[in-house]
Amino acid sequence: MNIMWKNRVVLAAAVLCTAIVGLSACSVPEESTGPGAGAGQGGDSTLLGIVTISATDANNARVIEGATQAAEEAGWTVEVVDAAGNADQANTAIQNFVNKGAGMVFNLVFPASSLGAGLNAASQADIPVATWGGGPGDGIAVVAGDGAPFAEPATQALIDALDGEGQVLALTYRTGQVCRDREALFDEMMAEQAPDVVVTKNEVNIPGFLQDGARYANAWLAANPEGSGNLAVWGCWEDPTLGAISSIKQQGRTDVLTYGINGSSTAIKAVQDGDLTATVFEDARAEGAKMFEETLDAIDSGDFTPRTVDVPGILVTSDTIDAFLDEHPEALD
Repeated sequence: MNIMWKNRVVLAAAVLCTAIVGLSACSVPEESTGPGAGAGQGGDSTLLGIVTISATDANNARVIEGATQAAEEAGWTVEVVDAAGNADQANTAIQNFVNKGAGMVFNLVFPASSLGAGLNAASQADIPVATWGGGPGDGIAVVAGDGAPFAEPATQALIDALDGEGQVLALTYRTGQVCRDREALFDEMMAEQAPDVVVTKNEVNIPGFLQDGARYANAWLAANPEGSGNLAVWGCWEDPTLGAISSIKQQGRTDVLTYGINGSSTAIKAVQDGDLTATVFEDARAEGAKMFEETLDAIDSGDFTPRTVDVPGILVTSDTIDAFLDEHPEALD
């Protein structure tokens, strides 16, 4: 709206208000300011909208918990939408938050390349978007949860244990950027360090990853009976591996190593019980809180140049579980 036209609107409103002042109260429109201002009717610039690929996934839940605590301590409100692995639903959710005039939006795991409509709407409304596990891209102001580095310690432990030969069941998920990046690193490391190891890949679904992990493991175990050599299951996060473990235990197998990534409380307990060989603990609560702090800083400074949140992962095995829990007792929560 150009200045002359806007002034005419304000003047007309003032004249109308004067004419009817004895009938009702009215106000002259003022220009809104700040992130998300004017994006929707009744906009709330202290609303954090979170769009997650899966609200039931333990690490997604931890990110939400950390971000929510930090936001509420700063006087913000939080709304969460579970898009259940559907990028179209995620785009719609982001657009809805834009229409509400949210102050910032978080995307959990969906790749930036699959969120064109939502990110464009947020950009047009000057609403910063932070991503956890979605990777960098146009319209992303803060990047956290870079998937690949967290995969390195668990993958290296698997390679060392196999000693150059054997069979691996790799449980993947290509809708989420985190798993795409972790799978790419897994492929690279296996090709460089264990080229003779045979890898069987199966992609799980969200929802349904536990069931898929168990189902794929059943078929793979049947093809690799005891005495087949070195055997291991690798999951791009540990929940599919936990599904595979249920089949391994049901069949009474003790010859299969199991690896995951993220360090959910269930996974940490599985390492403690000897069911999961290793996982990588990702302090997702700290990442969620840091995402909010960095995005708020971007808003305060007006600088939306992409920035990265880096919280290193910790390899957890049966040899290190006790020391790990002494330092991180909250990991079992």
